[in-house]
Amino acid sequence: MSASKGHFSPSVISADVVSSLPAGYTIRPLEREDYHKGFFECIQVLTSTGDVSESRFLERYDYMKNLGVHYFLVIEHEGKVVGTGTLMVERKFIHDLGSVAHIEEIAIRKEEQGKGLGLKMIQALSSVAKNVGCYKSILGCSPENEGFYQKCGFKRGGLDMNQYYEEEKNSWERG
Repeated sequence: MSASKGHFSPSVISADVVSSLPAGYTIRPLEREDYHKGFFECIQVLTSTGDVSESRFLERYDYMKNLGVHYFLVIEHEGKVVGTGTLMVERKFIHDLGSVAHIEEIAIRKEEQGKGLGLKMIQALSSVAKNVGCYKSILGCSPENEGFYQKCGFKRGGLDMNQYYEEEKNSWERG
């Protein structure tokens, strides 16, 4: 795969993680063609996405790719996106101008859950964070998912608080 095809160079994903996926599954950077491979259907296991046209997806894709701080990964199986995760790099003034990774929007299609794909996604995102120079990764999760993330090597590091700027929809629609 060429580096220009995906959202970023796949070389920052751990080769060990890539090779540890079940047969027939691949993990790679998000691509423009993923709109037609079920990217939105996959991420909708988390929250509402709205009715996003292909042109709006491509506009946002290009914008985020050009910023150079977003790393979107997908797991593909049989031509369909079955998992996704996001890493965003925050550049800091502290820690010698260090960078922190924020991991978000981990989604595995319902029919693919229980195969270890969520763990592989977290491992891949963590490898990206390390390989792009982040000194730590942060993620927020619900209390019912805390055990899963502890198995992935995360520890409770504080309290996550939110302030929303849109009208409340359904509580499950908050990602």
